[in-house]
Formats: sequence, C-alpha cells, structure tokens
Amino acid sequence: MRLTLLAILAAAASWGVLHAQRPFKEYRGIEYENFPLPEDWNKTTEWTRARLQVPGINRGFYSSINWTMDYPRSDRHLLQGIRRLTRIQTRSVEQVVDLDGQDDVFNWPSMYAVEVGHWSLPGNQAAQLREFLLRGGFLMVDDFHGTQEWEVFLEGIKKVFPGREIVDIENSDSIFHTIFDLDQRFQVPGAQYLRSGRTYEKDGFEPHWRAIYDDKGRVMVAICHNMDLGDAWEWSDDPRYDEKFAGLAYRVAVNYWIYDLTH
Repeated sequence: MRLTLLAILAAAASWGVLHAQRPFKEYRGIEYENFPLPEDWNKTTEWTRARLQVPGINRGFYSSINWTMDYPRSDRHLLQGIRRLTRIQTRSVEQVVDLDGQDDVFNWPSMYAVEVGHWSLPGNQAAQLREFLLRGGFLMVDDFHGTQEWEVFLEGIKKVFPGREIVDIENSDSIFHTIFDLDQRFQVPGAQYLRSGRTYEKDGFEPHWRAIYDDKGRVMVAICHNMDLGDAWEWSDDPRYDEKFAGLAYRVAVNYWIYDLTH
C-alpha cells in the first residue's frame, strides 16, 4: 500500500500543478435538495472524485439535470467508503465538472457519469472529453440499462472515439485486481430492487463490464452497463438494500479509482 500511496500522490500532483482548481459548488439535483454538507466540504485534500455534468437528449428541465441522479448522497457515501477502505486522503464531497472548453476538467483525473443512456454530447464537448482521456484521464459510466439506452450511449461515445473498440474487460485485467480480486462479479441493481425484487431493468438482463483502452492498454473508459452502482452507494446505509450488492459496488469503486491513479 505504501507504493500505491506514493503513486497516487505523484499522479494527483501532476494533474493539479498547472491550473487552479475551481471551488466546490453544489447544484440542484433530481432527488435531493439542501443535502447536509459534511464538515470537511472546503478542506484541501489529495483527491476527490468528479461527477461529470453533461446534457441530455431531450430538452426541458429534467434533461438538463439528469446527470444529478443519486447526487449528492451517492457521491458522499462513496467518498466515505474510499477513505475507510484505502489510504487516499479525500474530502467528503464530490466535484462537479463540465466540458466547457476551459482547463478545469484537467484538474480532476477521475470522473464518473450517470444516465449516459440519455446523454447528448455536442461535438465540442466530445472533443474535450477525448483530450481529457488521452491525457491520462479516466471516466467511469454507470446507471444505464437495456438495448435502447446502450444505443444512445454508443452514439455519444463514438463522437469521442469513433475508431476505438468497446470490449469486455477480461477477468485477468488488473482493474479487477488492484486491491480486491473481483473475479466473482454479479449484477448490482438500483433502488427499484427494493420494490420489485428484480436486479435488472428494461431488457438489461445481463451485466456487462466493458472498457475502451488507449494505445498502451490502459482503461480510459470503464463501462458498467445493466447495473447501478450509484444506487448501491446511495442506499448502502439502508438495511433493506442487500449488503452483497453494496459491498461489491464499493469494491469495484476502490479498484477502479486506485487503477486510475496507478496506471
């Protein structure tokens, strides 16, 4: 773990030296308003995970904020878990970033995006996301289900990387073994499971762990299709939500973020 921590510190430093980071800011969410701020919200730490703000396919208020699904409860539960399960010094609040053509996005090497089955990436945003990823950034996408949402996601990500293949991640890939060995993975359901008892949504019966790699074999985009890890983090403190789902969601997150900071 000492070597891992040194690598994390070096990676974080290399991303943050060129430009000042924007201050933390809260946004109106679909599910939560006036969510309590943790005491360390304005603390300077080594790392935090960014949430990508991205436009939706439909016009109107909902499509403008669908990137906030589960926000900020999911984010803050996750960051508490990262602090407990690793030696990463992280604050308890997320950072919202957008692809606005400015340099701030390059200060936050680990990004997470939800509802990508409903996103709509303009060409200029796709170009900046491509630059971010090719510079060494990492994007995890989550919480989209079934064939139709896959096609919407595919339309957007092909603007980013029209020539790169999306592939299933092999069990032997180091992203599944950075901290925890995750050979035994299963579908992580959203909160609808509490009502329906189903782990799937729409026709998304099988979970898919996929990726886009760079030319050196590094995962740039980690794709969690037909699952909802964000809900698992969000509801991890609710006894009705099965611990086996929450536990896997946290282990995946730890592996993915440590992978990003060491590869």
